[in-house]
Amino acid sequence: MADALPPPVAAYVAANARLDAAGMLATFAPDAVVRDDGGHHVGQDEIRTWIDAATIGAKAIFTSETWREEAGRIIVEGLTRGNFPGSPIRFTFRFTLRDGAITALEVT
Repeated sequence: MADALPPPVAAYVAANARLDAAGMLATFAPDAVVRDDGGHHVGQDEIRTWIDAATIGAKAIFTSETWREEAGRIIVEGLTRGNFPGSPIRFTFRFTLRDGAITALEVT
């Protein structure tokens, strides 16, 4: 990707590439919210459970291809490959950032 992702998003993507659950979780604010596949996960404990199930368990690694800023959010698009039906699947990650941390993430 030509332009570097904003630091919290870059750290999340890099930790995901290593399947590093603690590194992924460290990018989130304590009160962050994740929406994915109909789920709504609030706070560090619920987000850790989501990371373990959706990413680590499925060995799902997201590769960012493009990104842009839109309406105050960082929109990142790319492929996710792993041990899950339909792999690889194209996803869009919509990050909201505040004070150097991810406060919201929506995955579609």
